[in-house]
Formats: sequence, structure tokens, C-alpha cells
Amino acid sequence: MSDILQLPSGYLSPVGDFARHNTQTLGGVSHLWQDFFAQALAEQQGEGAQEGQLAVPEVDTVTGEPIAGSQTLAQIHSQRLCDVHDTIVAPPEPLFLPIAEFELDLLDKPAPPFSALELVEQQRQLDISNNWVRPVVMSQGHPLPQPGPAPQPYPLHLPIAELEASLLDPAPEPFDQATLLKQQSELEFDLSWARPVVLNNVRIAA
Repeated sequence: MSDILQLPSGYLSPVGDFARHNTQTLGGVSHLWQDFFAQALAEQQGEGAQEGQLAVPEVDTVTGEPIAGSQTLAQIHSQRLCDVHDTIVAPPEPLFLPIAEFELDLLDKPAPPFSALELVEQQRQLDISNNWVRPVVMSQGHPLPQPGPAPQPYPLHLPIAELEASLLDPAPEPFDQATLLKQQSELEFDLSWARPVVLNNVRIAA
């Protein structure tokens, strides 16, 4: 960028003026493109003139009708005879996919439950890990903490029905004398007559 000289207009420097060299170069290229376009335009006009000379006459020599109109009418008839079908544009239909949350047949089979012995063994391993292995690993390399004061026992106040009579169910009302006499008569009837008859019938049937 330091070699580019900003010269005032009207002054041409023969040394180190890249602007003049660029102008001369682009000018030569522009002349080449102008010659190329002029030659291509001349060739196109010459081809058009030759095609115009070889073109079909616009009027039929026999009937005197314009040929362009008959060609257009034939093209219209051919287009009307084409088998054209209307394309029905419908909105996209919803895609129904099998979802395992709604179709239980697609879910994985449930795993068999653990047996009682396996549950006991897993609980024993968990207790060992929580109560012995994990504390030993976490306290490795650290000084043992000083034991703090133990929690003081305090009385546990629970509502116990054996000690608090207010929590017991209310005592049932005693039977009156007429109800007691009726129950005694039904018991004597059962023991003295109904039960022996039933036992006798059972023995006979056996």
C-alpha cells in the first residue's frame, strides 16, 4: 500500500504510478470486450437475417388464410385434448405411532421380583456400607472428631389407652332384665331341644 501514489489530477508520473498502469490495462481489456460483443452481435444479426429469409410465409398461398392463426388454433385444440388432472392438495394427516405409554404390549416385560432372601441380603449389604464401609472410607486420612455430649433421655408422652381411660372406647350399656330373660330362654331351648335333635340327625345320616 505504501507504493501507491496519490497524485493530483492532470499530472502523469512515469515512475511508480500504478493508477496509470491500471487504467491502461483496463482500457485495453475494455476494448477487447467491446470488439468481442460487437462481433457476437453482428453474427447474431446475420443469423437472424438468414432465418428470416428461410422462414415459412405467413399466408397460405392456396386459401389466403394466415398460417400463424391456424397454427395457434391447432395448438389450442391440442392443449384442450390433453388429459389434465387436478391435483388435490390436502393437509398432512396425523401420524399415529405406537407409543409404549399407551400400548402396554410394547413395554418391556417387568422384571421378576426379588425373593425374600435376596431382599434380606441386599438390606444387610446396605447396612454394612452405610454403617461401616462408607464412614471408614470418608474419614480416611482425617483426624477423628471429638465426641460430643450424648443426647439426654427425655420422657416420651404417648397417648396410651391402657393408662389414659379417656382414650378407651365407651363401656357398653348393660342389658335390661327383659333382654336377659329372653337370651336365657333361647339358650335353654338350644341346649335342651335343638342341639340334641341336630346331633341325632347327624348320627343317623352318618
